[in-house]
Amino acid sequence: MTTAALTPAEWAALDDVADFDEAIAAFDPVLGLEVHVELGTATKMFCSCATTFGAEPNTQVCPVCLALPGAMPVVNGTGVEYAIRIGLALNCSIAPWCRFARKNYFYPDMPKNFQTSQYDEPIAFDGYLDVPVGDEIVRVEIERAHMEEDTGKSTHIGGATGRIHGAEFSLLDYNRAGVPLVEIVSKPIVGTKASAPEVARAYVATLQDLMRSLGVSDVRMDQGSMRCDVNLSLTPAGSPVFGTRTETKNVNSLRSVERAVRFEICRQASVLTAGGKIRQETRHFDELTGTTAPGRVKETAEDYRYFPEPDLVPVAPSAEWVEQIRAALPELPWVRRERLQREWGFTDLEMRDLTNARGVELVAQTVAAGAGPGDARSWWMSYLAQQANSAGVELSELAITPAQVAAVISMVSSGSLTAALARKVVDGVLAGEGEPAEVVEKRGLAVVSDDSALQAAIDEALAAQPDVADKIRAGKVQAIGAIVGAVMKATRGQADAAKVRELTLKTLS
Repeated sequence: MTTAALTPAEWAALDDVADFDEAIAAFDPVLGLEVHVELGTATKMFCSCATTFGAEPNTQVCPVCLALPGAMPVVNGTGVEYAIRIGLALNCSIAPWCRFARKNYFYPDMPKNFQTSQYDEPIAFDGYLDVPVGDEIVRVEIERAHMEEDTGKSTHIGGATGRIHGAEFSLLDYNRAGVPLVEIVSKPIVGTKASAPEVARAYVATLQDLMRSLGVSDVRMDQGSMRCDVNLSLTPAGSPVFGTRTETKNVNSLRSVERAVRFEICRQASVLTAGGKIRQETRHFDELTGTTAPGRVKETAEDYRYFPEPDLVPVAPSAEWVEQIRAALPELPWVRRERLQREWGFTDLEMRDLTNARGVELVAQTVAAGAGPGDARSWWMSYLAQQANSAGVELSELAITPAQVAAVISMVSSGSLTAALARKVVDGVLAGEGEPAEVVEKRGLAVVSDDSALQAAIDEALAAQPDVADKIRAGKVQAIGAIVGAVMKATRGQADAAKVRELTLKTLS
């Protein structure tokens, strides 16, 4: 952690960060969450450049997004529609008239050296989002959701941290400059106490789920298409006066949002308890250590010198258009989950675990492909969840589709695969060996269903273990496990154990 900018009290507190429970006993946390959502439009917010992620640097640029003299911006209509869609889903009022503003600030990766954003006239305002946190629902009030453009990307070369301090030089990629953003700003979230980290994570997760269902963004936090700025302050327990806040910038995973909140609570409590003062500043989150470090002193709105963007006309969505967008909104994720739970017959615990694992849509697609809900849930939440955990990825990132999982389930149901063989088939699909049927053929994994082949294996096992055969004849049926095991070994696990048992009893009867 960089300590050069710390006060003496903060410096001393670094070696003894407050215990979380002690911090919560002494202070009340106040959260403010700013979530930036890159919109999934084909082109940028004010020009026709493509927005494809991962393109070669500086290949998706034009005179407008490079701010060349005389280039004039034009508002992306789909971007406005997506912003209204988001606002409606967040229970916001939609402004009948609003406009863009220039936010003046030194952006090394923004060619214009200002950001086209919205200030006091956002497209959507005064909303709320109900967030499930454990067994409770926490209502997070939304201050506004406004439109703006993203900045470019700086890559700092040299140095140990990957940041500009200590770097030898920086590379700038303007492909992202001008990509449409909607920034969703919460009102202060109070009264959460010890659950503040979990509330922050659940809020961002719920927003991510909502954005994905609306079809406005892929919300890939790992690719920066959804980012969270975590504002946090502490106030003495019971005091109505908010403390000085810090803003931890660009936190890019759900887990990191939770960790950033937890660390800032402990750090700020340490500083305050030691008699220090919290400075209003931006901070950076370190994924490796779970800590935050100072960035820059945080500006106020006046410092940005907002003024109306003279090159863009105001945005005035008609009431008819807004209602058309409202009528076309998809089934919201929590409503859909309630309906699916009823249809599938899952318990609250089963559905909650499935939701927490972000597996609802995977199960829904598997069921749509022909699998039973119970079987689909079992596969995704057991064996496939284990594979995802081992690989350190989300369930949805596994190299297997719901349709392929449904095909494996169908093979098990038809008796052509045992559960053990099915897992081997899934392994083959995950390894890129093809469709389930191809893996079965390539690996020779089909169940041995030929009665004559099974009978031959049973006869061989009985001949090799005459004492076991005698015990079974004498009524000690539990001894049949040794015969079944021998047959399974002989058939490389490809025999149907129930059928082997049946044929063995018939042979010895």
